[in-house]
Amino acid sequence: MAPITDHPLRYALTGELHARPFPNIKAPQIVAFLAIKQAGDAAARDRDRGADMEHLVALLNHYGAPLPDKDATHYFGAMGKYHLKWEQHTEFVTYTAFGDELSNRPFDPAEFDVFPAHWLEETPGQRLTSSLLRLMPMPKKTDMILESLREWFVPESLACAHVLDGAAVVASDFRIDPAGHTRFAAFVPPSTGSRRVGRIIQRLLEIETYKTMSMLGFALTREIGGQVGKMDHQVSDLMAKMSAQEMKPEATLNALLDVSVELENVVAQTSFRFAGTAAYQAIVRERIEALRETRFEGRQGFGEFMARRYEPAMRTVVSMERRLERMSARASRASDLLRTRVDVERSAQNQSILESMDKRADLQLRLQRTVEGLSVVAISYYAVSLAGYALYPLAGYLGVSKGLLTALVTLPVVLLVWGAVRKLRQHLE
Repeated sequence: MAPITDHPLRYALTGELHARPFPNIKAPQIVAFLAIKQAGDAAARDRDRGADMEHLVALLNHYGAPLPDKDATHYFGAMGKYHLKWEQHTEFVTYTAFGDELSNRPFDPAEFDVFPAHWLEETPGQRLTSSLLRLMPMPKKTDMILESLREWFVPESLACAHVLDGAAVVASDFRIDPAGHTRFAAFVPPSTGSRRVGRIIQRLLEIETYKTMSMLGFALTREIGGQVGKMDHQVSDLMAKMSAQEMKPEATLNALLDVSVELENVVAQTSFRFAGTAAYQAIVRERIEALRETRFEGRQGFGEFMARRYEPAMRTVVSMERRLERMSARASRASDLLRTRVDVERSAQNQSILESMDKRADLQLRLQRTVEGLSVVAISYYAVSLAGYALYPLAGYLGVSKGLLTALVTLPVVLLVWGAVRKLRQHLE
C-alpha cells in the first residue's frame, strides 16, 4: 500500500508554531532589544532578496558566530558573550541580545553597544523601537524595589505590577530615555523558572513592539485628519447645493465624483495600516492579559496604563476608519441620487424631444399631402393637355369642338392620375 501523500506545506506550517520558542534565561541579565522597519510599505518589501538576512549575517560575522540558514525567518544562538534572538516579521525584524553582565550604572547606554555603531548605520530600514531591559533577582525588601523604580523611571508614567501569580515584578514608564531607548525592569525570585522568566521578558518586549506598530495608525490618522475634514465639508456642501438645486445636477455630480475619487484613494492608502493597527492592538491586549497582573504597592499596572494612555489613541484610529466608511457610503448615496435626478431630467428632455419630433412629423405629413395634391394637379394638367392633343383629330369625326373634347377627358384623366399617385404612396409606405 502506497503511503499517504503529505501536503507540501504540512511540515512548514507545523514548524511555524514552534519556530519562536521563549528563551531560557536567569537573573541577573541585561537585554538589549531593537526593532527595525523599512520606510513606507514595509510589508511589500522583497524579503526574498535577503536584505534582512544580510544585515543579520553582518552582525554574526562581526562576532564570529554561527550563521543561520539562508531561508530562515528566525535565529537563536550564541554571539560572543551574548545570546542573540532574531525574528523576521511581516513589517519588521527584531534583534534581542541577552547578556549576563549587569553594568554598575543601571540602563547604561553602553549596554546597547552589543549592536556596533557601524552595523547600526547600515541598517536596511529605520529604528521602530529599542529597549533596555534589566533583569535582577528579587530583593528581600520591597522598599529596595520602590527606590530603584523612583530612580529609573518617570513616576507619573510608571506602570508596575506582579505578573504570573507573583513570578516577577515588572515595571516600565514607556518613555524614551536620553539614550533613545525604552526602559523595562524585572525582579524575579529564585523560585521562578528560566522558561517562565523567558516568557515574561518576551511578552514585555512584544507589548512594546506591537504598541509602537499600532501607534503608526494613530500617526496616520493625525496626518490625514485635515484632508478628511476638507472632503467631509465638500461632500456636505455638495449635498446642500443638490438639495437647494443651486447647481446643475451634471455639475454637482461631476464635483461629487471628484471628491469620491479622492476619498477612495485615501481609503485605499489607509486600509492596510488601519487593519494592521487593529491586529497589533489585539496582540497588545492578549500579551497584557497573559501576564495576569496584580497590583504592586497600589501602583497602576500595564493594563491600566494602556487603558489611560494607549486605548484612546486606538479609539481615534477606529473612529477615523468608521468616518471614512460613512463618508464613502454617504458620497455613494449622494451620487446615486444625483444620477437618478439626471436620469429623470434626461427622460423629460427626451420626452420633450419626442413630442417635438411628433409635431414635426405631423407637419411633414401635412406638407407631403399638400405637395401630393399639387402634384396631382400639375400632372393632371399635363396629362389632360397630352390627351387633348392626342384626341384633337377625332373632334371633327365626332362632330364636337376641341374645348368640349378636352372637358370630356379632363375628369377621367384627373381620376387616373390621383389613383396612380395614391397607389404609389401606399406602395412606398
